[in-house]
Amino acid sequence: MPKQKKYKQLKQSERDRIEILKNKGHSQKDIATVLQRDPGTISREIKRNSKKKRQKGGSINVGYEAKRANNKARKRRRQAKFQGKKIIKNPKIEKYIIEKLKKDWTPEVISGRMKNEEKFYASKTAIYDWLYSVWGNRYCKYLNSKRYKVKKRRKVKTKRVMIPNRVGIEKRSKKIDERRSYGHWEGDSIVSGKNTKGKSSLTVIYERKSRYIDAKKTRSLKPKDFTRAVNKMKRRLRKMESLTLDNGIENRDHEKIGTTTYFCDPYSSWQKGGVENSNKLIRRYIPKGANIDGYSDKYIQKIINIINNKPRKILNYKTPREIMIENNQLKI
Repeated sequence: MPKQKKYKQLKQSERDRIEILKNKGHSQKDIATVLQRDPGTISREIKRNSKKKRQKGGSINVGYEAKRANNKARKRRRQAKFQGKKIIKNPKIEKYIIEKLKKDWTPEVISGRMKNEEKFYASKTAIYDWLYSVWGNRYCKYLNSKRYKVKKRRKVKTKRVMIPNRVGIEKRSKKIDERRSYGHWEGDSIVSGKNTKGKSSLTVIYERKSRYIDAKKTRSLKPKDFTRAVNKMKRRLRKMESLTLDNGIENRDHEKIGTTTYFCDPYSSWQKGGVENSNKLIRRYIPKGANIDGYSDKYIQKIINIINNKPRKILNYKTPREIMIENNQLKI
């Protein structure tokens, strides 16, 4: 039996050619032949991503524009990636799914039944996305074991991000979100380049209100090394009331830091944008792809001092270090 070819998403260049050929009057079959694509792929592309005009009885396609089509496809993929969020945002749906899983119902059966008898709905795909996420992973045990084993790739992915007693960022108070007080931090890691053999990384923390940063070199991305680095930097501070992290494996021992921790949604590093921007400042001195093994602790501290002693417009041209000292946030 011939091996089935793996489907590849259409590229912008292919969509450009579809637009040109379609405008010249070529059939979808001819376009598929030129692009060496399945005719069904071309048909679905034109149907899904054409510009539509509303009219009585529905809507019709009025034209295909490559740029518009590419944007629509990208937006659809991005939304599909987070289908499980629909369940998180609706406690009634979540409760219903959990109850039925405990009765040994499959996600397909749950979705179908929900469509028939309830006012709310979640697709089979959305339920699986939720189950294999940090939110629903604990309920995977109610799935048929054989079905669960089929999902090997997803199982490994879930294992990587599984964090005990994880509290999502949606539980974080407005006081923290709006930077009303000091002592609320974000954390992240900067790793050595893949093409280097370096195992070292940088553990970076960022204070949300003062924009103050600190960083420490660690031997690896192992949870114990990350936690040890944060705790050492924490000793220099008057207080660390909260710490916001991503779902990386290095954050599994967050409870050993001894402060309230919150976690971003999966694939949403922008939710801790302060520390992400700090990483970019550090990257001016340690370029992306560099081997962190080659940078000394002394050099790293020098970088941190430069960044913390640079005036910021958002701080009324004071430096982050000055703000921290004025508000008694550092142990000097």
